[in-house]
Amino acid sequence: MILVTIGTSEPFDRLLEAIDQLPGDEELIVQHGTSRVRPSRAACLDFLTFSELLEQIRSARAVVTHAGVGSVLTVLREGKRPIVVPRQRRFGEAIDDHQLAFGRRLADSGLVILVDDLRLLGDALNSSSLELAPVATNGATKLSEELRAYLSVQIAQ
Repeated sequence: MILVTIGTSEPFDRLLEAIDQLPGDEELIVQHGTSRVRPSRAACLDFLTFSELLEQIRSARAVVTHAGVGSVLTVLREGKRPIVVPRQRRFGEAIDDHQLAFGRRLADSGLVILVDDLRLLGDALNSSSLELAPVATNGATKLSEELRAYLSVQIAQ
């Protein structure tokens, strides 16, 4: 099963249109939030509670998510390497490219599979590297320190 989650605050029609074009018959569960697009062969849900989201992540073979910090870190904590599709300014999906910068940083660390060109989404879903050792939830690491600093700067702006 493939889980697609776009978060709760902004539509992400471009991603959902790409999901609708994927070949195959693997089960799709899509949390579409405020988006108008409903992929035709997916079970579409407006929103999931946090416990429902965790259940779906654990059951999924692959998780496709926007590059929201909370969504990405939740998937990582469950031992999955998310396929991250950042909202981008050039498509009118965000006011800046903070999701793209965040996604690139995590991809450089090997924690996510970054898809910034949706023509590559199918390849990412066929990746053999979707499992990940659970991320430590205690103790500081270089990445966590960098993320903390990055988020502090973003919040200050």
